[in-house]
Amino acid sequence: MVGLFCFMHKQLLKLAVPNVLTNLSVPLVSMVDLGLMGRMPSASYILAIGFGTMLFNFLYWAFGFLRMGTTGMVSQAFGRGEKEEAQELLRKGLLIALIGGLALIILQVPLLNLALYIIEPDQGVIEPLKQYFQIRIYAAPATISIYVVTGWLLGMQDARSALFLALIVNGFNAAISYCLVAFAEMGIAGVALGTLSAQILGIFAAAGLILFKHEVNLLAVLKKSTMPKKGWLDFVKVNSNILIRTLCLIFVMSFFKTKAGNIDPILGAANMLLIEFITISAYGIDGFAFAAESLTGKYFGKAKKALFEKSLKVSMLWGIGIALLISIVFWFSGEAILALLTDKRAVIKAALPYFPWLIAAPLVNALAFIWDGIYVGTTASVAMRNAMILATLLIFLPSFYLAKPFLFNHGVWLAFTLFMLSRGVILTLMAKRHIYARLEPN
Repeated sequence: MVGLFCFMHKQLLKLAVPNVLTNLSVPLVSMVDLGLMGRMPSASYILAIGFGTMLFNFLYWAFGFLRMGTTGMVSQAFGRGEKEEAQELLRKGLLIALIGGLALIILQVPLLNLALYIIEPDQGVIEPLKQYFQIRIYAAPATISIYVVTGWLLGMQDARSALFLALIVNGFNAAISYCLVAFAEMGIAGVALGTLSAQILGIFAAAGLILFKHEVNLLAVLKKSTMPKKGWLDFVKVNSNILIRTLCLIFVMSFFKTKAGNIDPILGAANMLLIEFITISAYGIDGFAFAAESLTGKYFGKAKKALFEKSLKVSMLWGIGIALLISIVFWFSGEAILALLTDKRAVIKAALPYFPWLIAAPLVNALAFIWDGIYVGTTASVAMRNAMILATLLIFLPSFYLAKPFLFNHGVWLAFTLFMLSRGVILTLMAKRHIYARLEPN
């Protein structure tokens, strides 16, 4: 029993460590962008990059179901040893990614106008926000395709290749953005061009990685289906539920960020920087959630109940442990990290009273994140969808409108914290019916 437990720890860490490094490379790029804009003449640039990132998160996370759904289904196919099915899942995901990305480019004008109408930013924020959006939108097909490839690699238990791909994309993104802003003095357009260039490079790197590591040619996969009559219904069913779940999450995050950013220019900029801390902790813990997707999905596909339960327990243990470590780092180093992001003392001073919410956030959020990974790995997408709808409609919105008039900015943070806490609790209560009941002892 002890040997099995140690073996499971080793398996999880083999997947989780590359995933954590992969995930942390994403907010580090965002921090570079914020740091570059934090030293521009006006705090409006911080708000512009914050709202711009939020807008693209909304658009791209709407396709996040392709990453999650692909990982869950491919990991189960991997567990059953069905290589052709795994390739067919890659094909389906890429086709949807390319069509969806092109649709975003075609619809960019009404999407931007709608976003400006909803966000209602200050006049000084509108022009830099437009400039950022109108450049970065052309990365859409490549960005969404990279989601699919990353999900496929994780499902194939190949977290190292996913890490290598992320390091290429995000490293190049940070480097070219810095050069274009610091040396070419292109401002926010330089940040957008850096992202566009990195995503285009990334899709070529992804094709090379899959060909080298798994002997799968992306162009050949796209041209011809190996299983033409199988899988579209299941693929759409699983992913449509994850899409609804993701749209609810995007709504909450965008609502939260918009309300936090529009309080006043100084406090709004402070909230944007504080939300970056939430993102960092989320990506760190999600590394173990992604590992849980791959590992629990594999054993669920093999119908190995004892190994599945061990993988679940080990995933929870590591996820909560990492959350505690992140909270400790925030406690002791939060103000120093803020000083790296901006040289405006008024913004830093406005942020400090809200640090307790950030210190608590990793521990509050960890349960929901790890359960998300387990639900994805077992393709329990209906329960994921229902849990998110309940947390959004019954917890987040009522608590926001009740707390905001009395607690002001603290009320905004309280509503978001209760939302994340309720997600973890609801998913825990649903697990017996939607996960354990589907896996008979063998």
